[in-house]
Amino acid sequence: MADTDVTPRDPALAASKLDRLARELEDLKRELLTAEQDLAEMIDAVHPENRGSARNLVHYLALRRRDVRGLQLRLARVGLSSLGRSEPHVLTTIERVLALLALARGMQPAESAGPPVGFCQGERLLVANTRRLLGARRPHRIGRIIVTLPTEAADDPRFVRELMVAGMDCARINCARDDAAVWARMADNVRAAQRELRRDCRILVDLRGPKLRTGPIEGGARRLLLATGDRFELVHPSAASPERRGALPRIACTTPEIFDGVAPGQPIWFDDGRIGGTIEQRTDDGLLILVTHAAPDGSKLRPDRGINLPETDLHLPSLSETDMRDLDHVIHWADAIELSFVQTPEDVLALLDALDRHDAEDTGVVLKIETRNAFADLPRLLLTAMRHRSCGVMIARGDLAVEAGFERMAEMQEEILWIAEAAHVPTIWATQVLDNLAREGSLSRAEMTDAAMGARAEAVMLSKGPYIVDAIRALDNILARMKDHQSKKRALFRALHVSTSLWPDDQPQSMRS
Repeated sequence: MADTDVTPRDPALAASKLDRLARELEDLKRELLTAEQDLAEMIDAVHPENRGSARNLVHYLALRRRDVRGLQLRLARVGLSSLGRSEPHVLTTIERVLALLALARGMQPAESAGPPVGFCQGERLLVANTRRLLGARRPHRIGRIIVTLPTEAADDPRFVRELMVAGMDCARINCARDDAAVWARMADNVRAAQRELRRDCRILVDLRGPKLRTGPIEGGARRLLLATGDRFELVHPSAASPERRGALPRIACTTPEIFDGVAPGQPIWFDDGRIGGTIEQRTDDGLLILVTHAAPDGSKLRPDRGINLPETDLHLPSLSETDMRDLDHVIHWADAIELSFVQTPEDVLALLDALDRHDAEDTGVVLKIETRNAFADLPRLLLTAMRHRSCGVMIARGDLAVEAGFERMAEMQEEILWIAEAAHVPTIWATQVLDNLAREGSLSRAEMTDAAMGARAEAVMLSKGPYIVDAIRALDNILARMKDHQSKKRALFRALHVSTSLWPDDQPQSMRS
């Protein structure tokens, strides 16, 4: 009989090394279970259908509290899972690796601790939650396409039908534009196109929230041309008079409450980061601002452009009185409500309470992550939203990039994707996707790559523009192609398109496949 006590040639496979790996994983498993016990109250508060997902989220957060890169590398060296794709089923992954290590050492695997989510179950939960929030998927692709409706969608049913035929899965109505009567006509046209095409199309309503915007320019000008080194005043709406009064240009702010919270020296950004400045001093009417960032030939600042104060604590409620009135109008036909400018769990609870008052338990909730505070507190925001049966997360990359710095955007959007997947919560990849194509009719290589990266989210959002139908068709094609190459973080190995001429009998696949 052959001797089974074989000493491996690879030192990484030595019994002592495998024992060390098992001990480290056991320690890690205990940390996960301890974290679950510590946060049991928060887990118990979520909707019963979301409890397993909440437990898995807590396990993932506990895993990511420590640096496990060394452990990952050693696991990979022995051919085991490095935990790098464990988001949907953290505890199950660790227990499977421990079981394989036990078998490799000639031992019986330990009894399971009863993980909340199994391998297949984690993916099924995300699929089911996505369908509940965003509707059925198209047969040829997984990701949904969300389109922000322009005003013309209220009075042109054929245009809405064209959007849906091109590939729109969800119609988004922005309450910061138009009025309740226009929103209702938009919704009616979407429902009519649904019935005619026999196709699912959800309606997402974006509450305006306390969005900071520029108002009228003093003197009635249509724009300010600002260059680096210029100074101007951001003032209370009543201070921007129809006639020019002072030497410095003045533009109003639609949310004067911000003036109480700002301090000299803090940065301020306008128009999605196109213009940057520093607050030099507070004036009787508002703020004196020094322009520190603008285009070489100057940048144009117009009314109704966004304002960001990344270092200012703005104590503004996410759900305003206006939002509550808007909710009264839309709640009867909206499939999901987007909560803008969410920063605290109390903001989320305010929306959940409002939905309860409307008996809207089937209406989904989408948290727009667009501030540094929201990103930093994302786990608590998610666990609060999961008290509702159906919820999702929008990565509002425009405001988030301005708030946190463009150099951090890539890192932050990755973390949001990972955390949401651990909670089995669908994500929406938003802001300026195929923007040049939708607005100008031309497509850049960078935009194409960005849209393809969005395939890792459950939905990709397009903004309006004269070429929006072309943008929908392009995105539909991109997402259909990426379906065979990418599933969340996991690269899928379909056959390559390149010619593998090393083997004479091999034929390259057609690029049309």
